[in-house]
Amino acid sequence: MKKAVALRPITAPSAVLPYLEGLDMVLVMTVEPGFGGQAFLEHQLDTIRQVRALIERYNPACRLEVDGGINAKTAAAVVAAGADTLVAGSAVYGAAEPAVAIAALRGD
Repeated sequence: MKKAVALRPITAPSAVLPYLEGLDMVLVMTVEPGFGGQAFLEHQLDTIRQVRALIERYNPACRLEVDGGINAKTAAAVVAAGADTLVAGSAVYGAAEPAVAIAALRGD
């Protein structure tokens, strides 16, 4: 079993601090949870950067996952901001050729 916390876009990055040392993963939502196909919220890049800094300081083994609006364009930005795990739903399952979409997410 793994321990994780998810942060909605309205949640401050510092909300993970009481739990961070015991976590295996922090999930930053870059859309409001509820349904697929939403547009990526650009301001969440700052949240990703802040969470990455907290992880590096308090629990470097913790994964930083990002979910919401991930596609070939946003994937590079969230990885640059510090994410190491990405969830891409609509970009893959809504694509005419899912394998091509996955390759684009990977930067192939």
